[in-house]
Amino acid sequence: MTIDGNYEIVEMEVWSKEVIDLVEPGFIRIKGNRGTLHFICVDGDMAIRKVKSGGYTFSWDGNDECDPASGLGDFTCDGDILTGRIFIHDGDDSSFVAKKISGKGESMKTDRNDPCPCGSGLKYKKCCADKHDASEHQRVMGPVMGELKELLKGKSFGSLDEANAFLHQHNQQRNQAPSDDFHGLSPEQMHRFLHFPFDTPHLIAFPSSLDSHLQAAILSLFNLLAAAIGDDGLKATATGNLPRNFCRESALSYYGEEEYRRISRFGELRTEPEFRVMHTTRLVAGLAGLVRKYKGKFILGSECRKLLAEQGQPGIYPRLFRAFVREYNWAYDDHLGEIPFIQQSFLFTLYLLTRYGGEWRSCIFYEDSFLRAFPNLLPQVQPVGNYYSPEKVVRLSYSARCLERFACFFGLVEIERPGSDRYPEEFRVRKLPLLDEVVQFHL
Repeated sequence: MTIDGNYEIVEMEVWSKEVIDLVEPGFIRIKGNRGTLHFICVDGDMAIRKVKSGGYTFSWDGNDECDPASGLGDFTCDGDILTGRIFIHDGDDSSFVAKKISGKGESMKTDRNDPCPCGSGLKYKKCCADKHDASEHQRVMGPVMGELKELLKGKSFGSLDEANAFLHQHNQQRNQAPSDDFHGLSPEQMHRFLHFPFDTPHLIAFPSSLDSHLQAAILSLFNLLAAAIGDDGLKATATGNLPRNFCRESALSYYGEEEYRRISRFGELRTEPEFRVMHTTRLVAGLAGLVRKYKGKFILGSECRKLLAEQGQPGIYPRLFRAFVREYNWAYDDHLGEIPFIQQSFLFTLYLLTRYGGEWRSCIFYEDSFLRAFPNLLPQVQPVGNYYSPEKVVRLSYSARCLERFACFFGLVEIERPGSDRYPEEFRVRKLPLLDEVVQFHL
């Protein structure tokens, strides 16, 4: 019988599960006569030997909070369960029970959807779960462990349960404390912002009743599209796009003659992909279930007709808003690469705009705030050619996707560009009244 596989440490005599999983879920991984183990802050490489009794002994060598550590151990295997004891030289020893995780190569990482213990506000699986490099692990978790060391210095506890309760309370208080990097949000609140934006009513509300005089670019474009579709539908082109005549006429109506002449000085907007904002609106309306194709025509869905009849634009706007932030791919309109986290953090952007958008501020202020809040994003981003570093890619992507093509497109902010240059990288942003109506923060 082979014992190769991945095992989650589910129980230890001396430490609770919460302590075992302090940095990441405890595990033992075995392949042949070698293995690795992790629990609390202990990491080690194992050398395993089978004994005549049928059990196994092992020695291990590694580190404890990046200090050298080693020890011995033994275990028996009964099906998918390892039962044994581990010894730390000049330290503690404890019995343990480890349960095999089914599936080849699957890691023993439980509670991956919980907030990461490093305080980033991200889910554990999106933050420190896969950081096996020792230097990176120490960089991220070092401050946390140093804080715990200071906290426990000179403390004594009457029981293990008392110690576990103390650590649990500390972690809870840490996750609930406001963070300067998050502009007053706690890691726990940031976790809700990032992963449950529409399911945290005690923190964020998206009122269903909006003002009847909404002004937003996407609504103007949707109205042009809905009017052209009407009761008879709008015939799609052979490539499945909106017809050319409609694109040219609606572009002229949307931009006005002077702006249209400037935009089309190198060629008229004859096709849907050329009329980019209409293309985006049509795609988002489709994702929202408001517009669909039927027998070669674009038609309005029955629910769309009902919303227009009963609520008008205030009924359409929330559907477009949710489809845009939850389903539409924000990277579709540029060539800066997929950075889905920028889209996932949309609510943090709205929080920043709500808090600071009362006066004109440079887009650089919001870029800096984003990078300060999520510094671990940069190592995940690739440079674009020889021109844009990872930081430049993130800055350009953030301002274009969050501020221009989201907040401005939905009428939540206005943008002002300096001088006669209509498309400089830096611009100023100020919130509009619609922002406070669309999203309300209860902090």
